[in-house]
Amino acid sequence: MFTTLISPESLLLHLSDPAWVIVDCRFELADTEAGRRQYAAGHIPGALYAHLDEDLSGPPVTDNGRHPLPTPAAMTALFGRLGIDERKQVVVYDAGNGAYAARLWWMLHYMGHQATAVLDGGWAVWQAAGLPVSDEVGTPRPTVFTGAPHGEWLVQMADVPGVPLLVDSRGPARYRGEIEPIDKKAGHIPEAVNYFYEQNWGANGRYLAPNQLRTQLQALLGQTPPDEAVFYCGSGVSACVNILAMAHSGLGYGRLYVGSWSEWSRQPENPVAVGGEP
Repeated sequence: MFTTLISPESLLLHLSDPAWVIVDCRFELADTEAGRRQYAAGHIPGALYAHLDEDLSGPPVTDNGRHPLPTPAAMTALFGRLGIDERKQVVVYDAGNGAYAARLWWMLHYMGHQATAVLDGGWAVWQAAGLPVSDEVGTPRPTVFTGAPHGEWLVQMADVPGVPLLVDSRGPARYRGEIEPIDKKAGHIPEAVNYFYEQNWGANGRYLAPNQLRTQLQALLGQTPPDEAVFYCGSGVSACVNILAMAHSGLGYGRLYVGSWSEWSRQPENPVAVGGEP
């Protein structure tokens, strides 16, 4: 069972395995239909497509961020439509190393489906290796998904003040408030520290070795237990990369403030900090 990452070589051995479900999560914030076009032009054989806005987000219930988390009922229905049940190994990927695919990885783990892994290096590494590509639309085999949410993993806006460790997963310039390409306010949540999600990847576009990740993340955590660390980003998507890295390193799961900066910064009463770390 693969629960965090899977190599292209390992996935290649299971392309025709009916007990495996592959999901393409390519997406671009600036062009929300780009991922669907890319999927249509070519994808890993048998892969299905999941759209960040349409499938991996839902009406605001737990949060009012840019990509609200679907309800457990909506996630259960989505996974069933994709053919995922307790017997299936799921592999998710996007154009690179999981900035979008990690969202689906987190959703499945949140709902109790451990057999879910992100393709290490994603489509870029798969294509560079000359591995099989298809333009045939994948055919889902609907089933019944059963699972229950790990409610303790989810942090809502009212829970944020006073958490033991709050980690902003965005790039350093956005964290410091020097730029803000998406949201109306620049800066970060007061007391948050910065750990850019791309720090989990090496120069080759693949994840660092588990021992390297553990060293980096343990330095971030300090004395905070891993399961008390709260991660956020712009809209509760790329922060999942840091949670994936935590799990892959053996430290366990952190928690996700799913509304993230897009929700926090919209509320006029919420304080905003700029500059370096506290």
